[in-house]
Amino acid sequence: MSHGSSVPPSPPSPSDATGEEKNLNFLEAIIQADVDSGKHGGRVATRFPPEPNGFLHIGHAKSICLNFGLAKTFGGTCNLRFDDTNPLTEDTDYVHAIQRDVRWLGFDWEDRLHFTSDYFPQLYAFAQALIRQGKAYVCSLSPEEISEWRGDFTTPGRNSPYRDRSVEENLDLFERMRQGEFADGTHTLRAKIDMASPNPNMRDPAIYRIRKAHHHRTGDTWCVYPLYDFAHCLSDAIERITHSICTLEFENRRALYDWIVDALIEDEAARPRQYEFARLKLNYTVMSKRKLLQLVNEGKVEAWDDPRMLTLSGLRRRGYTPASIRDFARRIGVSKTDSWIDMGLLEQCIREDLDDHAPRRMAVLNPLKVTIETWEPGRTDALELANHPKRPEMGTREVTFTREIYIEREDFQEEPEKGFFRLAPGREVRLRGAYFIRCEKVVKDDAGQVIELICSHDPESRGGSTPDGRKVKGTLHWVSADAPRAEVRLYERLFNAEQPDGDKERDFKDFLNPDSLEIRSDARIEPSLASAELGARFQFERLGYFYVEPEGSAPGAPRFNRTVTLKDSWAKVQKKR
Repeated sequence: MSHGSSVPPSPPSPSDATGEEKNLNFLEAIIQADVDSGKHGGRVATRFPPEPNGFLHIGHAKSICLNFGLAKTFGGTCNLRFDDTNPLTEDTDYVHAIQRDVRWLGFDWEDRLHFTSDYFPQLYAFAQALIRQGKAYVCSLSPEEISEWRGDFTTPGRNSPYRDRSVEENLDLFERMRQGEFADGTHTLRAKIDMASPNPNMRDPAIYRIRKAHHHRTGDTWCVYPLYDFAHCLSDAIERITHSICTLEFENRRALYDWIVDALIEDEAARPRQYEFARLKLNYTVMSKRKLLQLVNEGKVEAWDDPRMLTLSGLRRRGYTPASIRDFARRIGVSKTDSWIDMGLLEQCIREDLDDHAPRRMAVLNPLKVTIETWEPGRTDALELANHPKRPEMGTREVTFTREIYIEREDFQEEPEKGFFRLAPGREVRLRGAYFIRCEKVVKDDAGQVIELICSHDPESRGGSTPDGRKVKGTLHWVSADAPRAEVRLYERLFNAEQPDGDKERDFKDFLNPDSLEIRSDARIEPSLASAELGARFQFERLGYFYVEPEGSAPGAPRFNRTVTLKDSWAKVQKKR
């Protein structure tokens, strides 16, 4: 087992990407002070400790970036440790998914992959040592009785009638618990602290329970399992973690963390210290793995990696980049105060990342046929369009213009409303990189639906400008009528309420957005997109950023997921509701 490597006694102060010193957040300041004082011999060792009972989500990304980032900043190490102490909810598939997500996000634990189950023999021995010290006992109250006897914030708890069992009896019962002699729930091992403590976490908390279930790594070897508060701090000590970074809800449990470490870890240099930071609270989503699992099990989403889910695998399928998520974690910062973060910030991070390097293409998602009657039948025109307006090094591509093209149905109004500057009868618009066209006639079907527009073009306007310099207000994207078809999936936020789990009177699923997914199966795309590389990202001009989803694509038949719109249109959508 790696205990981490030594670091220089005086590492450089944290700096930003420019090399300039930056203001330290409170955790960086704590670690810097510890390094400066020589605490832990100058070592810095952190860990990311997920429970393998679900997929990682955007909230975990903040913790991953923080723990691995702190280790990198101070020349230390960060372990990946699976807190696998509950065999009823954990699965090897989750283990693999978590490792895949951490690597995708850009972090490497090298040879420091650990499981709490690796330490089951040591943890059991620690529990026996606590019994021998007279600081733990086997309690035979039922779980309901333990809860009742614990009291509340205004009423102190009552001592268990089994609290004064002898050391010998406790050791014997604990071993018989391990051997499987008793049923689940009949006994627990509890720390003997103070049932009158103002901190309920210190009122003789359970530290071991009977659970006769198959474990994903140890099989049926064990039928007693340590609880998180006992296993976590001791696993930190075993791995010689120096700074155990937790979210703010663990602040009241720090006293128990310290009590267990002080009782069992003699080596001062091996004693970890817990610090807490505010967890991510992002609107228009839920952060509970239990609730996310509920969405999966009830078929409200496809799976854990549904692109509407803010799991890391869902964000990956939607087309988010690791860099954009790391940037998001950097922008929201680290504090001790809970605050809500707007989803728009996450969306802005991916927009800014993709804007810089996503090639531009044209696609029409809701096609309306346009016939240019002044264009000679059979004639084609090869137009050269830039792949990126601000990066000439990305080159150009060729697009073919023909007599028949498609535009977006939304880009035409027979009776244009105020502020509508796109195509309408008698109105002229510019086609991106092509010509000016004017709508001369509207063709409808028997039901009165517009099915085709008859237009004329200005042959002097090739490339989007005219010799006389006249201006038009509307510029439309388009594709030729022979453009290949593709399936395009338009994703919106999964919930239409800012805090879907904030209403105690309603189920969070009541706020699911019925319009969170729209499938356009008859979209038309530039021919080059038909052979786009799996996993490639593009900006469809005027429509947003799109991702070639590997899971849903086939050779010559790509599926495009919309990652994000070009600008935040959610506020407008909500205003119309």
